[in-house]
Amino acid sequence: MSSVHQHNKSAIKALCKTLYDFDEQAIRHTLLKLLRADAVCHFSHPLGDVPGNELFDEVFAPLATALPDVERRDVICLAGPDQHGAEWVGCAGHYVGRFMTPYLGIPPTGHIAHIRFHEFFRFCGGQVTEIQAIWDLPEVMMQAGVWPMGPSLGREWHVPAPASQDGLQPPSTRTEEASASVQHVVDMLTAMQRYPSEGGAEVMELDKFWHPKFNWYGPSGIGSARGADGFRNWHQTPFLNAMPDRGKYPDQTDPHFFGEGAYVAVTGWPNMAQTLSGDGWLGIAPTGREITLRSLDFWRLEDGLIRENWVLVDLLDMWAQIGVDVMGRMHQLASVRPIIPAPHQQEAG
Repeated sequence: MSSVHQHNKSAIKALCKTLYDFDEQAIRHTLLKLLRADAVCHFSHPLGDVPGNELFDEVFAPLATALPDVERRDVICLAGPDQHGAEWVGCAGHYVGRFMTPYLGIPPTGHIAHIRFHEFFRFCGGQVTEIQAIWDLPEVMMQAGVWPMGPSLGREWHVPAPASQDGLQPPSTRTEEASASVQHVVDMLTAMQRYPSEGGAEVMELDKFWHPKFNWYGPSGIGSARGADGFRNWHQTPFLNAMPDRGKYPDQTDPHFFGEGAYVAVTGWPNMAQTLSGDGWLGIAPTGREITLRSLDFWRLEDGLIRENWVLVDLLDMWAQIGVDVMGRMHQLASVRPIIPAPHQQEAG
C-alpha cells in the first residue's frame, strides 16, 4: 500500500477513535480537518444527503441522543485505489449503546442496541470529498419489536467480524495481491450475470469462486446464510428470480472496487440497476418498476476463494422507489405500543 493510502487510512482510523470515545468536541474538530468544505455525505434512507459541515448535527447528534453512551466498533478498514485511480477507504462495524430515547421514530428498548454500518470515504488531496454510507436501520426496528416488512428468509443475528481477526490491518500490503483479490471478485460477479441468459445455475460457477464453507452476511430483511445451498435458498434464487435483468444497465450505475491484501470492497451510489419483474422479492409483488440498489460490500478471500462476504443494501430506499413508506408503517406500529421506561428510570420514579 502506498503512503497516500496509508495516510488516508490513518485519518479515518483517527475519526473512528473519536467516535469510539464519542467526545463531541473531538469529533467536530476531526471532521473539520478531515472533510473538504464542499464534501457531500450520502447516507441511506431516510437520513439522505447531508452537507459535510452539517454531518455531526444531522447524523451523529441524533444518534447520541437516542444512545447516550454510544460508541463505534470497527471490524474492517481497507484503503486503496479504485479501478479509475480514485482514493477510497472503506469501514464496516457497529454503533453500540443503550437505546434510551426514540431514534427516527423507532421506540427505545432500554437495552443495549447495535446499528451495523458500511461507510466509504473518497479522498482527494488528503481530505474526504465524498461519503457513501449505509446504516442498517431495519436492524434497529427488529431489536425494538416494530418490524414493518416481510420476514427474512436468512438468519438474523449480530453479524461477526472476520474469522481471521485481521480486518483492521490486513497482513499483506502488496499491490499485486490486492489486484488479484479484486479481479477474483469482479470475475465472480461477471459469472453471476451470465444467469439466466446463458444457461442455468451452473453458468455462475459458484465452486470456482466461493469457499465450500463461505458465510454470506446480508442486511436485516434478507439475513445471513452459509454455504452454496444456504446462499441460493435464502438470497440468490429469490433475488435473481425477481430481477433477472440485473447487471444489464451499466450506464445507470457507478461502482468503485478496491482491495487490500485478501480483502475487497465495493461501493456505489447506486451500483446496481434492474427491473422488479419476476415473482417478487422480500414479499413485494412484481411491479415492473425499474429500481436501483445501493449495495456496499466487503469480501475476504482465503486460499484463493471467497470465505466471507459482508453485504449491506439500502432496502428502505428500494421500498421508497416503489412507493412504499416503510418508515410510516413502522411509526404506526410504534404508536400503538406503550413505551416502557428503562429499569433505572422506573426506580428513579
